[in-house]
Amino acid sequence: MTAHPAVFSPRHSDRIASPDSASLEASFDVLVIGGGHAGTEAAVAAARAGASVALVTGALEQIGQLSCNPAIGGIAKGTVVREVDALGGIMARATDLASVQFRMLNRGKGPAVWAPRAQCDRGLYRRAVRQLLEAQPNLLTIQGMVARLLFDASGERVAGVETVEGRRFGARAVVLTTGTFGRGTMHIGTGTRISGGRAGEAPSVLLGEQLDALGLTTERFKTGTPPRIDGRSVRTGDLTLQHSEIDAFDYSWSHFWTTPRARREDGAWHTRHPAQMPCWLTMLDEAGTSIIAEHLAESAMYGGAIASRGPRYCPSVEDKVVKFPDKREHQIFLEPEGHDTHELYVNGLSTSLPAPVQLAVLRSVRGLEEVRMTRAGYAIEYDYYPPTQLSATLASRAVHGLYFAGQVNGTTGYEEAAGQGVIAGLNAARWVQGQEPVMLGRETSYIGVLIDDLVMRGVDEPYRLFTSRSEFRLTVRQDNALARLGEIGNGLGLFTAAEQAQLAVRLGAVREAYALAERTSMTPAVADPLLLAVGSAPLLHAVRAIELTRRQDVSLATLFAAAGVGGDLPVDAVVGAELEIKYERYFDKERNRANRLKAQGSVPLDASLDYASMHTISIEARQKLTRLRPSTLAQAGQIPGISPADLQNLLMELRRGS
Repeated sequence: MTAHPAVFSPRHSDRIASPDSASLEASFDVLVIGGGHAGTEAAVAAARAGASVALVTGALEQIGQLSCNPAIGGIAKGTVVREVDALGGIMARATDLASVQFRMLNRGKGPAVWAPRAQCDRGLYRRAVRQLLEAQPNLLTIQGMVARLLFDASGERVAGVETVEGRRFGARAVVLTTGTFGRGTMHIGTGTRISGGRAGEAPSVLLGEQLDALGLTTERFKTGTPPRIDGRSVRTGDLTLQHSEIDAFDYSWSHFWTTPRARREDGAWHTRHPAQMPCWLTMLDEAGTSIIAEHLAESAMYGGAIASRGPRYCPSVEDKVVKFPDKREHQIFLEPEGHDTHELYVNGLSTSLPAPVQLAVLRSVRGLEEVRMTRAGYAIEYDYYPPTQLSATLASRAVHGLYFAGQVNGTTGYEEAAGQGVIAGLNAARWVQGQEPVMLGRETSYIGVLIDDLVMRGVDEPYRLFTSRSEFRLTVRQDNALARLGEIGNGLGLFTAAEQAQLAVRLGAVREAYALAERTSMTPAVADPLLLAVGSAPLLHAVRAIELTRRQDVSLATLFAAAGVGGDLPVDAVVGAELEIKYERYFDKERNRANRLKAQGSVPLDASLDYASMHTISIEARQKLTRLRPSTLAQAGQIPGISPADLQNLLMELRRGS
């Protein structure tokens, strides 16, 4: 939908003459509504960009809450966390302060698709986010539920907010990140319906009603959460134990840490993380699936209480039973909630069945025969605003100065929310400052892929990132996020002097690892045992480490260790150098494609272009270009239904009109 500010005429009491109005308690450049993962990153990004910022949220104690799974990262998501970190965000930093288990997923598929994932102490993570947020200069946190937006005298530009308590705050730009709180409704079975954005917290209703009046299209999605259980009632001896790999990795590059990680005398790394905790793996088998099948009609989803679509790639256990009837077992991970509780999160058992049925299903699982359920799972329906109503900056096309980020844009996941938050916060600040917006291309980042997909393609189910969504996944990896985006963040003025110094060190580390591989000589005596161990031919004479690294299954880190060099280099730097060496030819080909896309991205498309008059372009292309209003030729090329011929003709039309 392409809306126009004129469709909404705010009440006279919504209008304020200027940010200095006497009715205001305080005024800010940017005000962020919501304290979840999108909101906290938006607030930090705007503040780092030099704006005065306020974050208004319903409960200050819940800032940074891990509402569902107590974990950060995963396939593609872990790359986004490191991209957020490379732009000065706090998600990776908070994760390192709260991580109780770290694993690098996809190890068997090679480093190019490695995916970092960390289990977090839920309480520590929340406190870490708030600590990092409140340590940021120019940023104030305020408790309050926003009831409505305020507008300037023209009625076309936001000028602040008013809370249900009657407090008024002025703002030149507002970032909306209300997550699942927009008229949220929780369901347990078909008979229990509770208004709320999260268990125990009230929904945002009045603001949603006002946004309807703005002329914005509003839709509903649903998501869910599993039950939690008392770990003391679990027979962990019957389950598969999964330990942490924390000694090998950190999430954040800069950390605000004063010294780099160092090795102990026994060769292990000094760690800055909390004590590590294990997870356990078990299975839901036919006993449990039979109970679920028997009670499907009592599920909120299958009993008719919910009609909204949920996330395909994070299905409820009811969906698993219905859609995969021949599957005999479904994995369940029991994940710790933190050091200060025995509570475990039952990952893989998201459900909206009645609470007694949930308990029966739990007790059908191996190791959980006598389990005590501490909290029942539930499904939640909430408002979202189809993101094709936004520009690539995440600004509303309908209301000047209003930005959207997170689940309100139809996404699912903490990481997708954080990535949007950074861009929305940066662009809100830069809009206020009269500077050019920040738009990351698909060739630069997963954040670029995410936002491009949202605003150009839209969503018909909660959007989740995967490596398969990126055309450039060989060169857009978790290990090189800092190399891709660090200089961009530095150029935007997002780092302190100390962070700038650390950035230079970290970016230089990959170059140093590559140079070290070029100058390190490997003799047969040193290299042959390593080569024979992986089935590679022995040496006839000494060769450089870089040549051996090009062989299949030969690790640069292993070569460095055997040669006694590179011990002070970060793990990511060595991995990055190894990938550049092994896949140089493929990377060059992908970078050439990325450069072509970047060239297209430099061709701007004015928002006022009359596509309807461009008869050399197909009718479908004209209609979609008119509706979606891409800002560059590259964005136009990502719209489904627009062919290469349409792009070529569009370029011709642009030249003809210039």
